[in-house]
Amino acid sequence: MTSEPYETSPHGPGDRTDAVGVTSDGAAWLASAGTYPRSTLALWEERPKAPVVLPCGAVFDVVNTPAVFGRRMLDRLWEEGPGSGPVAVFRGRMLLFAAPGTAARLPSLLDWEEWGGRGQAVPSLLCHGTGDAVTVPALRADPSPAPAGTRWLVAPETRHPWLPGPEVLLWAAVRAARSAVRISIFPPADQDANVYDVSRRR
Repeated sequence: MTSEPYETSPHGPGDRTDAVGVTSDGAAWLASAGTYPRSTLALWEERPKAPVVLPCGAVFDVVNTPAVFGRRMLDRLWEEGPGSGPVAVFRGRMLLFAAPGTAARLPSLLDWEEWGGRGQAVPSLLCHGTGDAVTVPALRADPSPAPAGTRWLVAPETRHPWLPGPEVLLWAAVRAARSAVRISIFPPADQDANVYDVSRRR
């Protein structure tokens, strides 16, 4: 059964307010990463437009990329692969939520692929795992301009979302790097026009 959009209101749960694609189950999943999930949910109930800092390592890891390269990875995941887990943009960086343990394993896989070696023009991928924390966007859009396009691209929808592991993200990174060196005679497409079919997610 599809979960309902996250409900929040200063007057109580009876008034529904649209979320940025984040459902009540998705909000519960995000909150479960913290030490005090109920406090996090209470904060979102009171301030649904507030970003929150959450720890990595137990519920999810995060792979942090430059926005343009992360968009290429996301395109590869949805067009040629299994899809993605939740994905956010925060302060000009893309945050790809990954299975716990990815932050420990992915760097060694990248080293095996000689990532960034031999003069390759590829960006560094920052991996956040145990002992790290990330800022996640608000559940609801703020009508005022968001800083650096802070928003969810693929919002959490369930209490147990599928999350890509290190091998899947390595595959996407390698293909994104290959696509980056191709020369096209066509102008780039509008990046905000991409729509990802979440029904393909495993």
